[in-house]
Amino acid sequence: MAATHVLFVEDDDVIREATQLALERVGFHVTAAPDGLTGLERFRADRPDIALLDVMVPGLDGVSLCRRIRDESTVPVIMLSARADSIDVVLGLEAGADDYVTKPFDSAVLVARLRAVLRRFGHAHGRDGGPRAEETAPDPAGEVLRFGDLEVDTEGMEVRKGGEPVALTPTEMRLLLEFSAAPGTVLSRDRLLERVWDYGWGGDTRVVDVHVQRLRTKIGQERIDTVRGFGYKLRG
Repeated sequence: MAATHVLFVEDDDVIREATQLALERVGFHVTAAPDGLTGLERFRADRPDIALLDVMVPGLDGVSLCRRIRDESTVPVIMLSARADSIDVVLGLEAGADDYVTKPFDSAVLVARLRAVLRRFGHAHGRDGGPRAEETAPDPAGEVLRFGDLEVDTEGMEVRKGGEPVALTPTEMRLLLEFSAAPGTVLSRDRLLERVWDYGWGGDTRVVDVHVQRLRTKIGQERIDTVRGFGYKLRG
């Protein structure tokens, strides 16, 4: 079975080569690029399973590259940022990234994060980077849920608003499914990190906040309420 293909865009030669070796050692197939424009070319030529993008790369910065990728594909994207408090983290998430990792990072943490994102996208991965038959995405409930003019087809993985289709990324879809399973119930950011982002550890709640805002722009700002100090809930 073919190994998972990772596009890795990083301009630091040492980090790029060391990280590529670490990922290949556990079974991923890695295409590396030293700048954003080369990364975009290789993305279009190779259509990788996941993209790992450093924010600060020459030619076409990581945030702009993420935006270009998201215009063409729903492939999962992880951003790499040198500062956890950087505005670049939020910009990357707003551009369509699914998660981010702060530099410097331990290769084992990066591998775990890659596999967590891939599991969310229906690519359960064993040590070789390929899918394992015993690990699959959760079974959909197989029904159409309705919330006002919003319809969520949990079997077909389709969303319609006012009868018109709504294009969601897989992460946005998983987030909406969590809300749809418990309309009117307040879901904490920590619960959403665990259920949607597969975090078995503490994570940055900005990931949740940005994705909720992105989801609101697509299904309606009024559809998801903020319960200050507790989390979010879907209006029933």
